[in-house]
Amino acid sequence: MTPRMNIFFSEGFRVFFLSAGLYAVFAGVIWVIWLTDPFPGGVLGAPQFAVPPQQWHAHEMIFGYASTALGGFLLTAVPNWTGTQAARHLFVILTASIWLAGRVAVWFAMVLPAGLVALLDLAFLPILIVKIAQQLMKRPKPQNVLFVLFLSIVWAGNLMVHLEWMGITADTLDSGMRVGLLGLCSMIGVLGGRVTPGFTRNAMKRADLPEQAWPRSTERLDKAGLALAVILPLALLIGVPAVPVGGLAILSGGVQLVRLSRWSGRWTLNQPILLALHLGMAMLGLGLVLWGLAWIGFGDEVAALHLLGIGAVGGMTLAVMSRAVLGHTGRELIAPGPVAASYLIIAASAVLRWIGSELSGDWYSPLVVGSGLCWVLAFALYTVSVLPLVTTPRLPRAG
Repeated sequence: MTPRMNIFFSEGFRVFFLSAGLYAVFAGVIWVIWLTDPFPGGVLGAPQFAVPPQQWHAHEMIFGYASTALGGFLLTAVPNWTGTQAARHLFVILTASIWLAGRVAVWFAMVLPAGLVALLDLAFLPILIVKIAQQLMKRPKPQNVLFVLFLSIVWAGNLMVHLEWMGITADTLDSGMRVGLLGLCSMIGVLGGRVTPGFTRNAMKRADLPEQAWPRSTERLDKAGLALAVILPLALLIGVPAVPVGGLAILSGGVQLVRLSRWSGRWTLNQPILLALHLGMAMLGLGLVLWGLAWIGFGDEVAALHLLGIGAVGGMTLAVMSRAVLGHTGRELIAPGPVAASYLIIAASAVLRWIGSELSGDWYSPLVVGSGLCWVLAFALYTVSVLPLVTTPRLPRAG
């Protein structure tokens, strides 16, 4: 193994956060090609899929892109939470290879047995779950152990999708996609509810701002946000009727928005690396409210799901990954220009996609394609920016 490759596989965030950026660009480009090519398989070479393209697109955003972002985050954060040793080179290489095998299997599902595709695609998260569960048991804090539950929920959603693809069930695919996305959103609610006010407070302290200006939290709101984050995807998973689930989503989104309003967001407007966290949490709260309303019959569900998928999941993972790469490679926590731009571009992607679904008609296609192009551009800027950081040694500590 070359010295650069040895560095690349030395820490989970390096390989998984770069893979997340590369795959986000790849999947986004394929989706835009499919949307804009009037002759699939023809002039522009839009690919043929074993399943409807919309299903491939949704599945790979939820279970392909997001899973590698989770892998990078948890393999880096959990050792810090528990004081345990980080994953070794061999484990990082093995899990990255399994994740990639799942992506290749889904891509070639047209020529592979459905059972093999499911086996390869479903293998990654259980390995990750076992690894972090072993580490978390060294110092088991409930707020951290919850991530094992959330990962299990996401995995269950993926299983539901594959059961229908294999012909074993007839009506679990759509529910599985929703369960997977809501499981991701719950993780964002818990993690974002912790780091967004925390990082903002720390920055305000360093700026010598008075304590009265710092983000404010209340135990009641924090506990409500945590409880709803757990209950909502579980309710969806076990098949609770639409009206109670919609009500839970509206309540969960409302609690997140109230919490966010107390976190001094206006102060972060000139600090992109913090603003990105606030934008991601805003998309989460608003998306949950709109999805809950749509689930009980008011508004467009697809529009709300994309606000969650692009704005909350895409926006928050982009914010956390870029911050983690800077911090763990010894750089100052100031987003480079291209990365700062990517935060706004991913938010624009979410808004364009939401408007496209709400307006429909002649504006639908241009807005959806525009959203896809913004997604690709945002992650291309991120990927180009972090590539030299994750493939070179950590900078020495100052002093």
